[in-house]
Formats: sequence, C-alpha cells, structure tokens
Amino acid sequence: MITHRAPISGIAAHRDQYVLTAGYDNQVILWDAKTQRPLARAMHDHLANQGAFSPDGAYVVTSSSDYSARLWTVPDLRLVAVFADQEDDVEMSAFHPDKPLVATASRDHRVRVYDFSGKLLNTFGGHAADVISVEWMRGTDEIVSSSDDGTIKRWSLAKNGLVADIDLDGIETDTIAIAADGRIFAGNDEGEIISIGVDGARATIDAHDAGVKRLVLDGDRGLLVSLSYDRTMRLWRIGASGQPEALGGAALPPEVWPRSCSFEGDEHIVFSTFHSSYRRYNWKTEHWDAAELPPTHGVNAVEPVDGHLWTIGDAGIVRVDQREHARTGSLCNFLTPAGELILTGGQLGKVFDARSGRELHQHRSPLNCGASFERDGVAHAVIGAYTGEGIVLRIDGTKATHVADLPLHANAVKGIAVSGDQIFSVAADASATWYSASTLEPVFELKRAHDKIANGCAGLGGGYFASVSRDLKLRIWSPDHHADVIATPHTHSIKCVAASADGRHVATGSYNGRVAVYDRIEKRWALDVRVTTAGVSSLSYDPAARAFLASSYDGNVYRIPLERA
Repeated sequence: MITHRAPISGIAAHRDQYVLTAGYDNQVILWDAKTQRPLARAMHDHLANQGAFSPDGAYVVTSSSDYSARLWTVPDLRLVAVFADQEDDVEMSAFHPDKPLVATASRDHRVRVYDFSGKLLNTFGGHAADVISVEWMRGTDEIVSSSDDGTIKRWSLAKNGLVADIDLDGIETDTIAIAADGRIFAGNDEGEIISIGVDGARATIDAHDAGVKRLVLDGDRGLLVSLSYDRTMRLWRIGASGQPEALGGAALPPEVWPRSCSFEGDEHIVFSTFHSSYRRYNWKTEHWDAAELPPTHGVNAVEPVDGHLWTIGDAGIVRVDQREHARTGSLCNFLTPAGELILTGGQLGKVFDARSGRELHQHRSPLNCGASFERDGVAHAVIGAYTGEGIVLRIDGTKATHVADLPLHANAVKGIAVSGDQIFSVAADASATWYSASTLEPVFELKRAHDKIANGCAGLGGGYFASVSRDLKLRIWSPDHHADVIATPHTHSIKCVAASADGRHVATGSYNGRVAVYDRIEKRWALDVRVTTAGVSSLSYDPAARAFLASSYDGNVYRIPLERA
C-alpha cells in the first residue's frame, strides 16, 4: 500500500477532491479527499518539503531538499518539468493565479520564476538569508517573498526586479498569505500575525505563545488559519476592515506537525503529521477525525547506555536493542543520559524520562537537543528549545527539578554541548553562545558564528567544541572562542556531529545519508562514506565498541568503526 514512511512536512488540498502530501521519505502522494485513500505516488531525490495545486487542479508543484521543484500532472503524477536551478533546498513553490508560471523560494536566498516547460524566466536576488515563503499577488505579475533576514520583498516580472522592501525589524518571518486586495499577512517568530495594507499601514495581532509557522488563507470565504509551535491552530475571519478577527481554534493532537495545513472542501482543514497519513479537522463542528494513523519508524536519536542501544524517533517510541521499551506519545529528538535518568523530548515541549516514559517537565515550545553536566557535584541537564531557551534541570535520583530557563538565543536552539565548565549552544539564526556550567551565567556570544543555519554541536573536552551548519563547514572552537573553519566533503546540509571519547575524531552526518570523520591530530578527513540514501538524523559515539553510531530517518542505526578511519 502507498503510505508515508517518514513525517509529512507539507500538505495541500484541491477543493474536496484531492489532497497532496510531501514527506521526509522523499515521497509525494496524491490522495482521494473523500476516501482518504492514496491514488498515486511520485519521488524526489531528497526530502520533499511542500506541495501546491494549480488553480484548476490539473497540476501540482512540489518543493524538495534535492534543490529542485517539480511539476506533475493530476491525478497520475506524471512528471512534466524539473526546475533545477536552485543551489540549496527549495522550501516552497507557488502557481501564478492566471498564467502557466511557477515561483520558487530557496535557501540559496533567491526567488525564481519558471514556465511549465521548465524554462527559467527570472531570478530575483536581494534577500540576505534563506527565502522560506513565496506567494503571487492577485491581478498582477508580482511575487511576495519572506525570508530569515526579517524582510518581506515584492518582485515585479515586468520590471525584472524589486519594487517593495518591507523591514519587519529583523524578526524572522516563516510564512505569508496574501488577500485579494493585496493585503499581506505575515507570521513571525514572536507569535504575531502582522497585517500590512497596500498603503503600508500595519497592524499586529498577538496570535500565539510561540512562533507562527504557517498561515493559510481561504480568500473566497475570508478565513485565515495560523499554526504555531505552541501546538495550537487558530482560525480567523478577515473582517470588513481587512484585519483578522478571532473565530476559534484547537489544540493540535500529538501526531500533528504544525508545519503545514490546507483548507479542504467546505468544512475541513487537513494537517501534516509525523505519521504515515494526514489528519483532518472539521472547523465547523470543531471535531478531529479519530481514525488511527499508523506511525512511521524514523529514528531521530541513538545513544549507547550500559552496553545497550537506545533509540527514539518520529513515533515517540523508546526502543532498547530494537525492542519497544516505553512510549512518550509524540515525536522526540534527543536522548540525554543524566544521573539515573535518560532525558528525551520533542514536539510536545515535554521532557520525559526515556526509561519509564514519565513526564518530567513542560515547556512552551518543542525541544530539540540536550546535554548533561555536573554542578556542585549534582547531575544537571540543559535542554535546548525552539523558542531559544536552555532549560536547566537538576537530577536527584529519578527526580528532575526545574532550575532555570537560560536565554541562550533569539531563535531555535539546534545543538547544545558541554566541555569543561562551558555550556555551548548553536541556533537556527547561525549564532553561538557560551555559558558557565557552574554559575549559569553568560560568558560569550557570537551573532554570526556560522554562514548559515547551525544544526548541531559536540563537546571535545578541555573547553573545545565542534559545530556544523548548512554552510557545509566544520568548526572547531577553542576555549578563547576562536574557530578553525574546516571545509568538509559534504554536498548537502550537515545535520549532526559527535566526537570520540578523546576528542580526536569528529564525525559529521548529513541530510543525504553521508558520514565523514575528521582526524584532529592528522588534520584530515579520515573517512567519508554514504551509509544510507535517507538522511542521518543523529550521531553518537560508543566507546566500548570504538564506533560512531548514525541514526537515520529510514529507521536504522548504522555503525561506523573507528578502524575504518
């Protein structure tokens, strides 16, 4: 049966006829909206991020981390064209409302326009960071884009360039929606919806307790839906003034990923999930479909503990040596041994003990990573959150007590590590911070520590750290906060990093399944191997086996013995 084997990152609907899903398993699946049964499947070469229907429903366009967008026919998903000029991930693509044109948004900082034959017509450069969202203005040949640089820009095909530049005070804006009258709605990392009129007048609505990740507008009915990492969906009616007015909302079920949704038919909204199919919500009756969705089995973290292999992933199922051990109820991203506990957490914002599945602490946003350390002779842990905090917990036996929330970053914490008395963290805004583990006070901060989004870090001992980024570089940080920047063999974004017990060997894993190991003594890449066609989600080191462990979105764990290096 056609089904997703990894989380669904993007979803779109055409009336009440079709639903399209894009997944981290590289798959694009077309579903019958009435029966929720799959009709056809197509593949990208890497993660599929988003999809969209043409206005007449005859085509779909999909966007992928294989650096391409692709045009397919409906309902057979026959490939029509590949838009392959991007130099980084394509986050989103949008159809022109009237003409056979497609606009793409890429992490290479550019917006591009193609015709249906695949011919590149325009390239718009001007954003200073990744372009995350793109939409067409109705009744014009103009495009609006939003970027991690905190700006919204409007581009004209006729003038082949920029015609408006809106500064949102440097606050990252992941999503935009455009009304028929040209009003722009933008959702930012502060949980706000900003309404921008055609005359430039702005109104700000406090919509969520965490960043707004998706806005979807049904212009015909004047409805706007917002999704946030505070794990709520909120519905807004666009009033006569053009401003959003609260209409209702709902808490998201644990399996729903607040990354994408779409209006389907007259009364439903469909949502992306961490499971094998999508979830549907009736906004008129405020009722979620109760059908059971089979879980996916991607592994997001692996950790050797006392001679056993612990894993956790998309389904929130803790496994020890591949056998189910405990359940947390939703996707988890990390495993961090601390005292007698093994901490884990993820999309629900809850910290769990992986040994028992017991909830220990609730935060206001999802959790990404963790590290353990000792303070005054007592075990502690620090957990990195999507909203930039480092959550410090004191571990006494099997009890965890919240100590503090450290303001590490203004953006999502992507990696955290400890070396000596230093806590080191990196973030989605490319920054790095150092805190004292003994005093929990800030020591140093670098706003532009990386050239692109940082994805992970590791302690090397003696106050040294390693970090990796979408910029394809390995950085070795000295105790004086200086980095040696090392080019890597990777061709796709580096997801994770780990070090051997002595800190000599540093392993890096990428989103396209590649693991490369750097020898700090010999100053060379001692190993470069592709262990899977799926992405490497995490790395850890097993000192007993003298091997690195690479977990993957394909559900497997791969061993890389140091002898191979």
